[in-house]
Amino acid sequence: MDYRRFYDEVVEWIGQANQQAMQHGMASEAFWGWVTSSTADICRRYGDNPLVIRQMMMLTEWLESAMERSKAP
Repeated sequence: MDYRRFYDEVVEWIGQANQQAMQHGMASEAFWGWVTSSTADICRRYGDNPLVIRQMMMLTEWLESAMERSKAP
């Protein structure tokens, strides 16, 4: 597996996630639909490598935490 290529893609994905969040809002169905489909695409592209799956799960959890923190008063 080309780890550099994967992590370059992760950096790009984080930027895209920020754009999607600004465009749709983090609590929107559109945003989470994009998160789900884009993470699945990346996992498939790398043959469902366990490292890739765990990295994308961690990023999804990170986004969920960020959304929860944004709701806090």
